[in-house]
Amino acid sequence: MFKRPHILVFLAPAVIVYTLVMILPLFGTLQLSLFRGEAFAGLDNFRTLFGDPRWSASFWNALGNNLWFFVVHMIVQNPIGIALAALLSSNRLRGAAFYRTAIFVPTVLSFVIVGFVWKLILSPIWGIAPGMLDAVGLKSLFQPWLGKEAYALTTLALISVWQFVGIPMMLIYAAMISIPEEVIEAAEMDGVTGWSQFWKVKLPLILPAIGIISILTFVGNFNAFDLIYVSQGALAGPNSATDILGTFMFRTFFGFQLQLGDPNMGATIASVMFAIILVGVSLYLFLVHRRLRRYQF
Repeated sequence: MFKRPHILVFLAPAVIVYTLVMILPLFGTLQLSLFRGEAFAGLDNFRTLFGDPRWSASFWNALGNNLWFFVVHMIVQNPIGIALAALLSSNRLRGAAFYRTAIFVPTVLSFVIVGFVWKLILSPIWGIAPGMLDAVGLKSLFQPWLGKEAYALTTLALISVWQFVGIPMMLIYAAMISIPEEVIEAAEMDGVTGWSQFWKVKLPLILPAIGIISILTFVGNFNAFDLIYVSQGALAGPNSATDILGTFMFRTFFGFQLQLGDPNMGATIASVMFAIILVGVSLYLFLVHRRLRRYQF
């Protein structure tokens, strides 16, 4: 007999909701990917996705775009978040609470609002970006960034960085203020201050938090869909330059315009997305997280 039944009582609602909303749909998706219509197809759908030129070209394009979307966040969003957290944790900065709030506010905005507003800002016809650049003598630098294949995906990634930079900032900030004062005082007594203190003392201690942010960035970017759908539509234009696995799966599963929906192939794409995320998280937990734990105090 279980000696602490109250634990089961408190866990049951969350477990039931999570099972109904996440676990059962996941297994349903995996099952659907193994069928073609009503007939069991085994791994044929995966062979089609990877081997059939009609499917593989779109899949590899979407996967490559997804990787670049993730890379931009890793090399732009997370370093900026760490730098902002380091600045905001300084006792010399006045109005730190206001800056934290202002930077974090875009995180709680709807994707629909963010996508629509940035389309208005960057529009070459009625957007304010050309006028702002013209006011400082840099109008020649303006390009229809959302309308050119070479710039569209990077532009959307940077918009996403603007929206979500508050998350790594707050997580790193929380890790920094949790560093014991004794450690900081000992560093100052040794003459380690300023940015030297950050690199030599604080950074090693916040590595576990940076690792968590990295894996959250990975999962979030390979689940991305909303911003690109709102900004560029289901076709993820121009010419599929912003197509990622989320938009590719949406078009395939539900259909769009003249393309008929194919739930089996859509489930196959979703299963591949799940496998990519699962492998990435597993590699982090077994290869990286164990090494970072030794820095915790």
